[in-house]
Amino acid sequence: MTSVASVHSLWTVAAGAPGKIPGPHIEYAQLSPTLIVLGAAVIGILIEAFVPRRSRYYSQLLLSVVSLAAAFAAVIGLAAGGFGSSKAHIAAMGAIAVDGPALFLQGTILLVSLIAVFTFAERRLDPAAHGNRVDSFAAQPAAVPGGAAEQAAVKAGFTTTEVFPIVLFAVGGMLVFPAANDLLTLFVALEVFSLPLYILCALARRQRLLSQESAVKYFLLGAFSSAFLLFGVALLYGYAGTVTYAGIAEVVSDGAKQIDPALAGTMGNDALLLIGAALVLMGLLFKVGAVPFHMWTPDVYQGAPTPVTGFMAAATKVAAFGALLRLLYVVLPGMRWDWRPVMWGVAIITMLGGAIVAITQTDIKRLLAYSSIAHAGFILAGVIATSEDGISSVLFYLGAYSFVTLGAFAVVTLVRDAGGEATALSKWAGLGRRSPLVAAVFAIFLLAFAGIPLTSGFAGKFAVFKAAAQSGAGWLVVVGVISSAIAAFFYIRVIVLMFFNEPKADGPTVAVPSLLTSTAIAIGVTATLVLGLAPQYFLDLAGQAGVFVR
Repeated sequence: MTSVASVHSLWTVAAGAPGKIPGPHIEYAQLSPTLIVLGAAVIGILIEAFVPRRSRYYSQLLLSVVSLAAAFAAVIGLAAGGFGSSKAHIAAMGAIAVDGPALFLQGTILLVSLIAVFTFAERRLDPAAHGNRVDSFAAQPAAVPGGAAEQAAVKAGFTTTEVFPIVLFAVGGMLVFPAANDLLTLFVALEVFSLPLYILCALARRQRLLSQESAVKYFLLGAFSSAFLLFGVALLYGYAGTVTYAGIAEVVSDGAKQIDPALAGTMGNDALLLIGAALVLMGLLFKVGAVPFHMWTPDVYQGAPTPVTGFMAAATKVAAFGALLRLLYVVLPGMRWDWRPVMWGVAIITMLGGAIVAITQTDIKRLLAYSSIAHAGFILAGVIATSEDGISSVLFYLGAYSFVTLGAFAVVTLVRDAGGEATALSKWAGLGRRSPLVAAVFAIFLLAFAGIPLTSGFAGKFAVFKAAAQSGAGWLVVVGVISSAIAAFFYIRVIVLMFFNEPKADGPTVAVPSLLTSTAIAIGVTATLVLGLAPQYFLDLAGQAGVFVR
């Protein structure tokens, strides 16, 4: 009864003196990139509700491009204002970090998303349905696949313009994820960008059932990974008495100096720390697509609409690795000797597993999925370096990899037969003779994935392997080079298939894209070659952005 009375008295005091409750202090200017994107997403929902159907496509496309460009300009403004270096600090009452790595990763995510929106808006690849241009997405996603409602929507030429605000919500979550400075913000950001991705995976116009199956698999496995992460958050709170990164790091390194009486029985318990950290890492490694948490990747990449696959493969990796870096370098540097051996093992099996299984694939999207798993292993080699060079090499690799990935999946959308995209590898035979330009562009992306010199892939791999070797992980570099050699085999095999095999009489055709997809592919090729031929400026930029605020 006494406790109830005391709580009641607190309520009455608070009600009697409302001026005594401090309002939250939010630095809106420093959070402007995220706020611009989420604000545009809300406006996009209103467009769906109030704008006539015939005008929605252009309204949504314009809104998405302008908002992502404005958010990117805001990131550049913050970096120019010194928030990536001298003015780096913790904003939003300790929830969000504004520092070099956060701004670099947010800029990368925004650029990647802007290019991805071009591929989402493509309406030239499929033949016109009943006189109307159609896109990659289901005419009426809520309808039963193949049912009367969907057939009527196809006949009416509907396009699913709500994908644009859904993408913007996902991007908003991704912007917060690598900048989150407490575990609850991390979890909320994870859900904000994961839920839109589950929806987008189910929206393919062709192969509707395969698309929905991939979305269900992604949702169920994603729910498990979110549960692991949240349980880990609870255990780390029990260990440290706080969910802030700085607070947990202080307890890890110095022990509990001022123990909260309510938590005195658990604080400083190493079992809670080890199990909690392991569970949070599991949740993040799932998003990264590292072995053994990778099983969703090939099925989801294959079943999702290809523009969504490209967006996911590029942007999600950037956001997830950013969050993983911040957790290991800011929260758990005092546990380095505990997590480094585990991450060694994960990196090795991820590099080898992705490269070896990719050899057996007969579908181009599944092959690129296992390729992305192998690349997650290469990036983990930079994470394990535990140095400023390690951070900057990972930042550079993420930027380089994301443009190559987007470009490669944009090319996949062009190769089509009567059933839609021709993703079976056997159908790509002789593509270089049928369409030399498209095959040459795809070959550039494959050579970049393989890490061939003069491409961005070589510069990225060299940077992460050098950082790993300098930190004493020489054997990891040896495994990485062996994995790269294995991976090079299946990339070169596709190039040989395209240029040195005879085209089949009933082979696929290469659709002529609009300016939107052409721009996306051109930017991908340009970034791949520029980052390969003259990487030093961008390596320096990543180096300047390589210090976390604590």
